[in-house]
Amino acid sequence: MEAIETITIEVVVNGEARTIPASFELEWLKVDASRVAVELNGQIARKPELPVAVVHQGACIEGVRFVGGGAK
Repeated sequence: MEAIETITIEVVVNGEARTIPASFELEWLKVDASRVAVELNGQIARKPELPVAVVHQGACIEGVRFVGGGAK
């Protein structure tokens, strides 16, 4: 059986250079899409668009996780 080569690309995720699979999916970053806002190259990625968002070489991905809390 022949080994399947995984194609990777270089991106920046939350300010850190990363090598990710070219077939990038948000779940690869191990985040819950229902509790995070994602910015792709300076543009907010709407949740319905995330499964089809195209991530290219050199892309900048920022994720902000929502947390509970408030004033005491």
